[in-house]
Amino acid sequence: MTTDPYDVLGGYDDERPPALGAVVESDRGTLPFALIHGEALVACAAWALGEAGVTPVDVGTRWEGIVESGEPFVLHDPLCPMTPAGFIAECVEAAVTREAVVVGVRPVTDTVKKVTDGEVGETVDRDRLRVVTSPIVLPAAVVAALDGLPANDFARLAGELARRFPVIPLEAPAEGRRVADLDDVRLLEALTLPR
Repeated sequence: MTTDPYDVLGGYDDERPPALGAVVESDRGTLPFALIHGEALVACAAWALGEAGVTPVDVGTRWEGIVESGEPFVLHDPLCPMTPAGFIAECVEAAVTREAVVVGVRPVTDTVKKVTDGEVGETVDRDRLRVVTSPIVLPAAVVAALDGLPANDFARLAGELARRFPVIPLEAPAEGRRVADLDDVRLLEALTLPR
């Protein structure tokens, strides 16, 4: 018997702004189809969008159609499969209210060093560093100003958007972390076991 992971994470109220969204599978290899709690990562990400009140759009949807909707657009990474629906909804609300791109982030916990000419140097202060996770929410005005997405990689996309628009980072909860391999998936599965 499989358990819907979002039963564990709880729902969200019905006072959410309307939004369109998509789970971005491109350029992520086969990892989005690995299983967590008996379900594919991509399926868990799609459920989270639905639970957040986001209307999914088909991969073949033309950008012009998204612009014409006049709604914000949510991009969710299947490599952040356990991002709570409530956090996605919070990001949509912040993007609409503040009229800015909202990017889910997590704190950097690894020690980061500067390397110059092959020499390991000083430690970088982690307090100012963040890892881009999911979602990225584009308010309707930003959607209208773009001809399409400038990138599928979320870190690159966040950087490109920040060059043109105000961007607000929101710290994702621990279960919203990004996975890079099957070991990360097992760790995230253990972190999100029903209590």
